Amino acid sequence: MHFWPRLRAQLAGAHTALVLLFILAPIAIMVPISLTAGTMLTLPVPGWSWQWYEVVFTDPRWTRAFMNSLIIGAASTVLATILGTFAAIGLTWGRFPGQRLMLAVISVPLILPIIIMGVACFSFYATMGLVGSRLALVLAHAGLAAPVVVTTVMANLKSFDRTLMRAGASLGAGPLLAFRRILVPLVAPGICTGALIAFLISFDEVVIASFLTTADQRTLPRQIFSGVRESISPAIAAAAVILILCSAIVLALTAEMQRRARKLQMKPR
Repeated sequence: MHFWPRLRAQLAGAHTALVLLFILAPIAIMVPISLTAGTMLTLPVPGWSWQWYEVVFTDPRWTRAFMNSLIIGAASTVLATILGTFAAIGLTWGRFPGQRLMLAVISVPLILPIIIMGVACFSFYATMGLVGSRLALVLAHAGLAAPVVVTTVMANLKSFDRTLMRAGASLGAGPLLAFRRILVPLVAPGICTGALIAFLISFDEVVIASFLTTADQRTLPRQIFSGVRESISPAIAAAAVILILCSAIVLALTAEMQRRARKLQMKPR
């Protein structure tokens, strides 16, 4: 009687394992290639060495690209978080004509092909003379990531009890103080989740960076892409592994923030 449910559970587990293997195998294969002692992207490797990680952390091209990714990612995350948070508050609590249309317009970067975004950003920032600057890429990445922040913050605001803001006002708290001491702490999981995803979007993005940056402003993904075209070496695999690890850390932090948010919502009030 209990045979079929157990068999279905085992088949479901096996199917899940096969899907994960199919997805992760191309990524996992980069790890041994990045540790090769040879000079080619081949398997099996002729030996093991950390030399290519040393290249990534000492070669000025790679270190400059990594620092550019961190600086641009941090700046665009701050800008996207500020814009997205205030937009989410306005769209959730505001009542004005065209509200649904505005939400749809804000969501366009999430559904528009990234190549179209790249061409549009290049055309727009070229007219402003910003192509080839970090500022252009920061603004473009912020526009790309802000809709994600809007989505995560709006999800938290749906369960926010607005009477808390009125209670704060009745106790003498002004709008700014109530926003800082009441609203922000309670929707912090949504804000932090959106900020982490925004950073990941900027840190991993390569198409818009290819349109807007020069050799001096190359980000890590663009440096990897350029390395594939110009000089294939295992340093590309080492940089890719570093990029994957950074993405995994951000995703783990995002999952932890979501777990804490669910735990906070389940607490009795």
